Amino acid sequence: MEFHTFSLPNGIRVIHKQTAARTGHCGLIINAGSRDEKPHQQGLAHFIEHCIFKGTERRKTFHILSRLDSVGGEINAYTTKEHTCVYASFLDRHLSRAVDLIADICFHSTFPEKEMRKERDVIIDEIHSYRDTPAEMIFDDFEEQVFSRHSIGRNILGTEESVRKLSREDVFDLIGRRYRTDQMVFASVGPASPARIKKVAERFFGEVPASAADNDRTPFRSYYPQQVEVEREVHQTHLMMGNMAYHAGEEKKTGLVLLNNLLGGPAMNSRLNLHVREKHGIAYHIESSYTAYSDTGLFQIYLGTDDRVRAKAEQLVLKELKSLRDKKLGTTQLHMAKQQLIGQIALNQESGSGTMLTLGKSFLMYGKVDSLDEVYHRIEAISAEELLEIANEILSPDALSTLVFRPGKT
Repeated sequence: MEFHTFSLPNGIRVIHKQTAARTGHCGLIINAGSRDEKPHQQGLAHFIEHCIFKGTERRKTFHILSRLDSVGGEINAYTTKEHTCVYASFLDRHLSRAVDLIADICFHSTFPEKEMRKERDVIIDEIHSYRDTPAEMIFDDFEEQVFSRHSIGRNILGTEESVRKLSREDVFDLIGRRYRTDQMVFASVGPASPARIKKVAERFFGEVPASAADNDRTPFRSYYPQQVEVEREVHQTHLMMGNMAYHAGEEKKTGLVLLNNLLGGPAMNSRLNLHVREKHGIAYHIESSYTAYSDTGLFQIYLGTDDRVRAKAEQLVLKELKSLRDKKLGTTQLHMAKQQLIGQIALNQESGSGTMLTLGKSFLMYGKVDSLDEVYHRIEAISAEELLEIANEILSPDALSTLVFRPGKT
């Protein structure tokens, strides 16, 4: 068996992959993100992620930050639109220490007012830093444009105004609604035996009271293409274009993953990189990406270029999209695209921490994890006709939104 799974009596699910490494990786993935915030709580999920490190019933900030670092381990956390994850990496002999710390900060944080005041300022500095990076900012602004007037489109960091107004009442409101045991998965990768993982999970998570969350997420259904162009104090033009895409449970998801990888994935031989950067030399950075949420998705293309050649760069991108819509991939092209994606997935499995997070998120969203052989089989089963159909659904020029940051004064 590739994975070992079980559930605690309180509803927390556990998934473990045993390896021969000396190090272990584990994390608690919670089905709570920025889309679960109320309108006046923008930035709250991320704020909570920061504040859980600021004191518990047993530990002060220094003891939390030193607990794993003092033995060469690491603890960290992140927030997305739909998830919050607290995770750790460590020498295997410190497994109990890591799980104890994760359970402590996730279930016993006290959120001291003094520490919360300081953390608001830290996050506002983070917002200012982010605003100084237009190549990052445009991704969030584009998502807000596509998912207009919906919680899934809001910036995870929030705004300076909203963060200053966040209160302890807001913190406990979101925790009470979303930090529920039926919305949690504890994931682990490392040399520990399944029996040892079960014992440790029962010890540190078993006494958490059982709880269930209401399914109160409102799906996004009101997309319409928008073309937006704004001036920014930038030296080059930043351009985004994209469309709504398949949700995480859609059968065509794998096909779009393959199509995206072929078009603008991380490899240097992606179509966009070869035809825009390498052939014409007019974009230092160009990429495409696909994000699948539980009930919707987003496909997007980003490039940064000199404003004088922006029109040509955009024309070249549209030409590549048209090629994918009009021309079916040949047998050799399709085979090479599949082998490339399969190889990338295999290489990603070399990261213990990355594998752990992937297992946890998959188990949380689907209640199961496909083996690598099953994933490879789905990729191999994709036909050229299916990719052509997907390209015409997602890459239709009439459905694309655009956002441009061009040089100027704000």
